[in-house]
Order: sequence, then structure tokens, then C-alpha cells
Amino acid sequence: RRCYGLDIIDRTALLAGTVYTTLRRLEARGLVAGQWEDAEVAQAERRPRRRYYTLTKAGAEELAVARVRLAGVVSGADEEDEAVGEVRGA
Repeated sequence: RRCYGLDIIDRTALLAGTVYTTLRRLEARGLVAGQWEDAEVAQAERRPRRRYYTLTKAGAEELAVARVRLAGVVSGADEEDEAVGEVRGA
């Protein structure tokens, strides 16, 4: 699913500086891909252009690992390392 920065800010209540800095870092690591919308679309709607972000395959894999780790923290499970290995295909 494509999202743009302000959409993420609205959904998470995070500060703009946090969201845009994080998006730039994630993009630099290849975990999200950003693409500017066509200028004509923004002009027609009388607003600035939006940069839309999508999760890459590598980003989806890292997200899966992060979810397993979070579940381990929440549940206190000792199997966290094994589960992370399974998610990564190790």
C-alpha cells in the first residue's frame, strides 16, 4: 500500500521531523521505495507534490523480523532467536 508522509503522520501521531527523517533513512537502506507523484496531479488539486512510499521486499522481511522480536518482548518468550531465524529463512 502506498502512503505519503502526511498520511503516516496522521495515522501515527508522530512528529513530521521524525517521520520524514525515518522515511529518508529507510529509503537509503532500501527498505522503502519513494516516488514523487506527477506534478499535474498536485497542480490540479492545488497542493504540493506528494512523495509516496511503498515497502520493498527487503522492508517486508525486516518488518516480519521486527514483529517477531516485538512479540518476544511482549510475551517474554525464550524462542525469539529461533523465530527470527525462521522468518529470515535460516
